[in-house]
Amino acid sequence: MGVPVIEMVVGEFERHLRVERGLSLHTVRAYVGDVGSLIGHLERAGGEGLERLNIVLLRDWLGEQHEAGKARATLARRAACARVFTAFCHRRGWLANDPGLLLGSAKAGRSLPAVLDQEEAKVALNSTGVDGPGELRDQAVLEVLYATGIRVSELCGLDVDDVDRDRRTLRVLGKGSKERVVPCGLPAMRALDAWCIRGRPLWIRDGTGPALFLGVRGGRLDQGTVRRIVHTRLTAAGVTDLSPHGLRHSAATHLLEGGADLRSVQEILGHASLGTTQIYTHVSIERLHTAYRQAHPRA
Repeated sequence: MGVPVIEMVVGEFERHLRVERGLSLHTVRAYVGDVGSLIGHLERAGGEGLERLNIVLLRDWLGEQHEAGKARATLARRAACARVFTAFCHRRGWLANDPGLLLGSAKAGRSLPAVLDQEEAKVALNSTGVDGPGELRDQAVLEVLYATGIRVSELCGLDVDDVDRDRRTLRVLGKGSKERVVPCGLPAMRALDAWCIRGRPLWIRDGTGPALFLGVRGGRLDQGTVRRIVHTRLTAAGVTDLSPHGLRHSAATHLLEGGADLRSVQEILGHASLGTTQIYTHVSIERLHTAYRQAHPRA
């Protein structure tokens, strides 16, 4: 089978990531950019097509990235992208062999995520004076992020019918278009009810649709606005300033500190691998060590 032109190969790879694998737009953009970098390296090395793509060139490309000072996380992602790309091309018959099978990479270093302590969470979620539609929405956004640990993209994708008030759960569409149901605490449900009854109707416009959280013009709330809401509220409360993902980290850590088992937290967060969830056990242990060092006279 002949190999199509590089532009067509990259286009087909992008469609594969987006449609067949259901990856997020952010991941698709990152992988397509990585493939563009790899193709550029291939061309600079004198390659005239994909048939010149081999393990030596892949390692040389990653070595060039390392010498340029790229972070370990970036190198790990680019190695993963290369393996996905070469496997894709091999399945399509554009590569006789899959050189990515021989490609290894160091694991990306994982730093402990910043989290609120439980007292800070209480201060940040204090709802005193919440009245206008914007305040009601912002309060509900914070409550839901902390109560459920969902991702900001998942929060923005919620529709009104995704809320089950009887069971106190939310139906969430996560990564890879995988649907899951997550529990939602009573304070968060009350904040949602207040927003839906006294706030959301004031912002509905023609064509608003079923989105649970709205912007001031009646459209679906965007991720940038959610980040601003979280930053503004946490800063005003005088607690640790985190991103929405920091609230997700906080929710997971507090669940484990409260006695939840790791498998349950994995299900709530929507992690495909238990190993991803295990980082939160390290967070809890580190905080335990900190408390011990501060409190024990012979620590």
